[in-house]
Amino acid sequence: MEIVLTIAGSDPSGGAGIQQDLKTITAHGCYGATVITSITSQNTLGVLSSMPVPPDVVASQLRAVLSDLEPTAIKIGMLPSRAVAEVVVEMLTDYLRSQNPVDVAVVYDPVMVSTSGYPLMQQDAIDYIIQKLFSLCTLVTPNLPETEVLLAKVKDNHLVADIQQSGRILSQYYATAFLLKGGHADGPLTTDWLFETDGTVCPFTTERIATGNLHGTGCTLSSAIAARLALGDRLSVAVGKGKDYVTAAIRRSVDSHIGHGNGPLI
Repeated sequence: MEIVLTIAGSDPSGGAGIQQDLKTITAHGCYGATVITSITSQNTLGVLSSMPVPPDVVASQLRAVLSDLEPTAIKIGMLPSRAVAEVVVEMLTDYLRSQNPVDVAVVYDPVMVSTSGYPLMQQDAIDYIIQKLFSLCTLVTPNLPETEVLLAKVKDNHLVADIQQSGRILSQYYATAFLLKGGHADGPLTTDWLFETDGTVCPFTTERIATGNLHGTGCTLSSAIAARLALGDRLSVAVGKGKDYVTAAIRRSVDSHIGHGNGPLI
């Protein structure tokens, strides 16, 4: 059985973060391991608070998992502080050196701000992650607001009008593949764009589903892609299957009534 490690924050309501990652990884037939980076208090109505886990505790968790389980895919979500990000980068760098790097996929979902607007990452953490973490990644999966932040580090403007140009700029500048998620755009269709380092561009278009239950969508997608990569799919196939999994989960969740706000995927 393939092992997928998720490094992310905890959501006590179960709709996002570590909890949703584990559900998704298990649904794909993989074994999920976890390293918790932040303990949040949140539910379907929003994030109430977020407490970063001390860096030495994050390091201890990573050491315990990586010295024993040897995951073939790693999904990274919330990295709340630079100190936590430094620990993750240092220990993942050592782990990848000890393995065949080609055989270990790293998927990073840059969780910067919650859907309700709560900041989940310190500014100095963003700068450090861009400089040090991206080079370890197989894929980075920003939404459109996060894409604007990343582009601003490359250019003195925000999101380029043509999303294809934006993706090419990011994948070339950071030398890693990007999946730009289009869920924040308007219109009856939603398109995510995959930009690979060899210049290949692949759109994934689905019908927009009218629902108020979208809590944890980004966590679900990145975990699904990581699981598919662990199972041996090439990147474009893993993204396509991950998208299919999320779309099916959204459809199942349309009529669910879990919580009083933005409900989770089921």
